[in-house]
Amino acid sequence: MAYHLLQRDHEGAQRLASSLDYALQHIRHCEKCNNFTEEVVCELCRSHHRDAALLCVVEMPADLLMMEQAHCYKGMYFVLMGRLSPLDGIGPREIHLDRLLKRTQDGLVKEVVLATNFTVEGEATAHYIGELLHDKGLKITRIARGLPVGGELEHVDSGTLAQAVIERREM
Repeated sequence: MAYHLLQRDHEGAQRLASSLDYALQHIRHCEKCNNFTEEVVCELCRSHHRDAALLCVVEMPADLLMMEQAHCYKGMYFVLMGRLSPLDGIGPREIHLDRLLKRTQDGLVKEVVLATNFTVEGEATAHYIGELLHDKGLKITRIARGLPVGGELEHVDSGTLAQAVIERREM
């Protein structure tokens, strides 16, 4: 992209540079959810239409956007801005677990929904957070995993199919 902009689109390169400069000067982390925002507290956290008793923990801002696009969750969020990865030097401090712990103890949160990815690091992060919050008087839940809607068994990997069978529910 950089080569294209430098060779063929100087105007586009300037617009991109200006946008990045603006973002660096004006974008910060929301004091409540840690997501990116131009405000001290983001629009989602200021909303009176969301359930303050529910707190969904996601790894990245893109994960929050996917949750919002699915229209399946109406609670609050906390964005870790990463996941635990000791091999990469990412520990609890780097993903703001101190801020998450403080947020869960605000007297409003009753349930923490762990919505980290189903990778080794995401699972480790969810487990660590679950253990961290275990004795705090909160309900701790984990998003389900399994077969995609509209998926066919013959095209699903064996790990996903096995997990779907293990996490089956009564009808």
